[in-house]
Amino acid sequence: MIVIEQQPKRVEVTVYAEFSLADYKEFENAVNFAIQFEGPVDLLFDLREMADVTLDVAWEDIVFARAHANDFNRIAVLTHSQWVAWSAWLAQIFVRAETRIFDDELDARAWLADEEGSA
Repeated sequence: MIVIEQQPKRVEVTVYAEFSLADYKEFENAVNFAIQFEGPVDLLFDLREMADVTLDVAWEDIVFARAHANDFNRIAVLTHSQWVAWSAWLAQIFVRAETRIFDDELDARAWLADEEGSA
């Protein structure tokens, strides 16, 4: 299950339990909408409560990232999992956004806010 919040120039996603393909499609729709009307956006991914991700989501993420290589400015990933952090760094191969991994939500939000202020 996911919860998506859209902010100006930012899409925030929180994943709970299993991250399914239906959830990922919902994320894609939200991001495509934001990009269509605002141009490149920032992402805040909170994966601290994610228990599992399906293989089809992993594949869809690669396909989506390749199609949107220039559509993101910054990506902040909140996680306590080394595996998720490694996966996020691997995804940078396909996306030209600056990506950072955080344990603390306030630090992630501060980084995004600081970068927005200096842009």
